[in-house]
Amino acid sequence: MTHVTIIGGGPGGYEAALVASRLGGQVTLIERDGVGGSTVLTDCVPSKTLIATSDLMTDVGASAELGVKVPSAVRPDLDAVNKRVLRLALAQSADIAQRLETSNVTVLIGTARIVDSSTVVCSTSDGEQTLATDAILVATGAHPRVSSEAQPDGERILTWEQVYTLRDVPEHMIVVGSGVTGAEFASAYNGLGAEVTLVSSRDQVLPGEDADAAAVIENVFTRRGMTVLDQSRMQSVERVGDRVVVTLTDGRTVEGSHCLLALGSIPNTADLGLVEAGVDLDDRGFVDVDRVSRTSVRGIYAAGDCTGVLMLASVAAQQGRIAMAHLLGDAVRPLDLATVASNVFTSPEIATVGVSQQQVDGGDIAAEMAMLPLTSNPRAKMQGVHDGFVKLFARPGVGTIIGGVVVGPRASELIHAVSLAVTATLTVDQFADSFTVYPSLSGSIGEAARRLHRPT
Repeated sequence: MTHVTIIGGGPGGYEAALVASRLGGQVTLIERDGVGGSTVLTDCVPSKTLIATSDLMTDVGASAELGVKVPSAVRPDLDAVNKRVLRLALAQSADIAQRLETSNVTVLIGTARIVDSSTVVCSTSDGEQTLATDAILVATGAHPRVSSEAQPDGERILTWEQVYTLRDVPEHMIVVGSGVTGAEFASAYNGLGAEVTLVSSRDQVLPGEDADAAAVIENVFTRRGMTVLDQSRMQSVERVGDRVVVTLTDGRTVEGSHCLLALGSIPNTADLGLVEAGVDLDDRGFVDVDRVSRTSVRGIYAAGDCTGVLMLASVAAQQGRIAMAHLLGDAVRPLDLATVASNVFTSPEIATVGVSQQQVDGGDIAAEMAMLPLTSNPRAKMQGVHDGFVKLFARPGVGTIIGGVVVGPRASELIHAVSLAVTATLTVDQFADSFTVYPSLSGSIGEAARRLHRPT
């Protein structure tokens, strides 16, 4: 029997543990904070639960267009919202722990240090124990980056892991950073009724996303009353009594009641013994891995945010599964980033898969494109949806679907059909021949495929 030691209990770790157990491995999982890791306890699950309430508030605010009159005094109870957020996070953690237990995975709550590829020392509340192992998977995740000029205090200056202690909707939330995390929280607090200022160092929010999609989101943000400061870089954040002052590098200042720092992530790779064991890290501390999650040391694998490949829970889980399949002799399909679907949980959402507009415009990939605004979709009209679009990319001549973008309500659900098409290399004609419900938002995806048809 192969003994596998997994360090980190987030999606990369617990999914790997379940696969390894199914494939006959003897699995020990070491987690420092709790099963599910930061993804479940302080990051993805809590933030999307908060966003669910914000989305509801946004829908309530727009209900008059659909003929529903709602009292103007409707307000969220943020204390109750955050208690629900944390309760659901703990429930999800408990569900995962139960799955691991029924799969005969041994879970140790503690910290780990790698001695070499066959030895891990685990420190728990009961003391140290040395584990002999045949292979190691490092899935330790990452934590919020802060700077010496912007130190969180957990009360007024916050990281995204600290916002769930707030009992009242902030009067004025300043969000520093307009990447995915910053944009999501800015959207969420705007929907909850807070005044929001978003500080963006680039000329547009969400600089890593589809430019057309980012333009829609920024337009929605400003239309809903958010102040977006483009091309503005934070120099420092200071607490002054019950206020915070954000100073920008050009000398301007922004004053608010709270500040959320969304400055990126730092991998949790320090003090694990990785360098001493010979594992290669890049200059930012991320673990170098190949497409089957192998590190530079035989028998040591890595998955998830600590690798910096794509900092998504779904990618972490897939890296972990691939690692265990490779280790234990199952069929392996190496990680293919061209098939990864991702979503930005703003309101509206942005979902993408495959080839990007930037790659096409830059001449890296030849593609034909069809783009349809949701304002032409009958279901969108019924639901009062005014923002969003569907975009498909196909290879010229053969018509194979190689990418897509959906901006709209529940885009995270709608992108799955495009993801299947990209993964299965379906043509636009095959996609268009599949029935879509009328009326439905997914009908616009089918119509985009029809627009890309070339007569034979």
